Amino acid sequence: MANLKLIRDRIQSVKNTRKITEAMRLVAAAKVRRAQAQVNATRPFADRLAQVLYGLQSRLKFEDVSDLPLLQQRDTEKVAILIVAGDRGLCGGYNTNVIRYGELRAKQLKAEGVDYTYVLVGRKAIQYFERRNAPIAAKYSGLEQIPTAEEAATISDELLSLFLSESVDRVELVYTKFLSLISNKPVTQTLLPLDPQGLEAQDDEIFRLTSRDGRMTVERQDAPEAAVSEFPKDMIFEQSPSQILDALLPLYLNNQILRAMQESAASELASRMTAMNSASENAQELMKTLTLSYNKARQAAITQEILEVVGGAAALG
Repeated sequence: MANLKLIRDRIQSVKNTRKITEAMRLVAAAKVRRAQAQVNATRPFADRLAQVLYGLQSRLKFEDVSDLPLLQQRDTEKVAILIVAGDRGLCGGYNTNVIRYGELRAKQLKAEGVDYTYVLVGRKAIQYFERRNAPIAAKYSGLEQIPTAEEAATISDELLSLFLSESVDRVELVYTKFLSLISNKPVTQTLLPLDPQGLEAQDDEIFRLTSRDGRMTVERQDAPEAAVSEFPKDMIFEQSPSQILDALLPLYLNNQILRAMQESAASELASRMTAMNSASENAQELMKTLTLSYNKARQAAITQEILEVVGGAAALG
């Protein structure tokens, strides 16, 4: 009977665990929808900013813009590596993958004789690199799980400060690109110095969480391209186009960081959904196995009791 009680208690424990993992999966799914809505909400500003930048570039084709601070190419002696990770665990290999990718990039720079420092986003990355006494220029944790423009602006200001003060000569971004609910990959992007030739329209995608055959899935589709038109040739600027471009480039940098944080947040939530779904399925299978073991043990106990009763009756007879 003690064995039966132990199995029964374990079945109940597994049931409770499954309730928790299923609740976490549903919460992550709801937040993925919020992340999707935020990506769609920030697109109009990003599209309009791109249109203005394209128009300015057409006016600056024959002008020298190399004097703009954010476009200055310097000999690379030190690089700031911005790593975007998460504050929480229970999301599979999401944090581990992006941290190792950033660490690998640092080793490559060191092998080339280039110094580096980290700018870290997320408690998991901060804890990892602090334990290894890595050089850290700035760190951010406790941010909203769905990134905001204010948070991106705070990080952007720190990166601009490092670059404009010439504390670093280049800023690189390591984040996780969202591909699907079961797939994402760490990527590296150079943030500073900006390349005016790199501001052209790029392939963009949006994701949509839907259900198919009773299961949640993510569909990706190309985002509609914003109509890009050049400024009228007779347009007169109150300031020179280079001054306007100098004022708009920080906004462009903010938008790049915000988009990377949105992709990372979607990747983290999707990884958590997948991990919690796997945990729920494993709990279901374990419950089946434990129930079978419980039934076998219960049947054996009943058989033993019957044998004892029959044996006792035979002895009395």
